[in-house]
Amino acid sequence: MGMVSVEHVVSQLRDELGRVGVTLPSLRVDPVTAAGEVPHPLVDLGRCNVDTALRLVAVLHEARR
Repeated sequence: MGMVSVEHVVSQLRDELGRVGVTLPSLRVDPVTAAGEVPHPLVDLGRCNVDTALRLVAVLHEARR
């Protein structure tokens, strides 16, 4: 998967999380894993505060219903 595709995935994830009221401010493509001759980029979900983590738990719990 190329960098453009990974950036698109991060954008989609940011949009979908935003639709359910979750914001991960550090969400990004991990630059270290995206570098090199044969990149294997990872999505860095970053750090979040406890309120955001609880909101994410609530959204995931509701999605299982």
